[in-house]
Amino acid sequence: MTADVVVGPDGLARCVWGQAQGYVTYHDEEWGNEVRGADALFERLCLEAFQSGLSWLTILRKREAFRAAFAGFSIDAVAGFGPADVDRLLADAGIVRNRAKIEAAIANAGAALEVPEGLPALLWSFAPPPGSRPRPRSVADLPATTPESTAMARELRRRGFRFVGPTTAYALMQATGMVDDHLVGCWRAG
Repeated sequence: MTADVVVGPDGLARCVWGQAQGYVTYHDEEWGNEVRGADALFERLCLEAFQSGLSWLTILRKREAFRAAFAGFSIDAVAGFGPADVDRLLADAGIVRNRAKIEAAIANAGAALEVPEGLPALLWSFAPPPGSRPRPRSVADLPATTPESTAMARELRRRGFRFVGPTTAYALMQATGMVDDHLVGCWRAG
């Protein structure tokens, strides 16, 4: 076990960030689990974009407000949002009120509807084969981007998606189980 894996009060060894206040449940029950549903992937894509420049804990704390504001991240519903919805969202103190990010989420819903193979198939097509890279031993081993996340971001932008750079794409890949970046020694490491 490395210094980047910490044993918590419950006796479980976790990635050091997953032991921090507010992150335990997310680390233990969600981060790195496979997500395959279109609306669920759309939610993660939107939240990763909203997180840009902020702490992930801020987004986690606002997650239920985001879900309420964005119709449960239903792609069909969000694609139908118009100027009145943008104004409503900009006035919603429960979410991150950034016009560019709000408009990107709406545009991305429209772009997702245009993906012939479906959003899950498109996103998962960039997942590296399981076991194709060694499990990280420390936080320093975690990349911010990979060739796969760079390719995903490029393809998403080509298809009209916004606020989807390689770093956001890689965070999406980590959060949705396309890659498993739980550190060696973490109880979640497969």
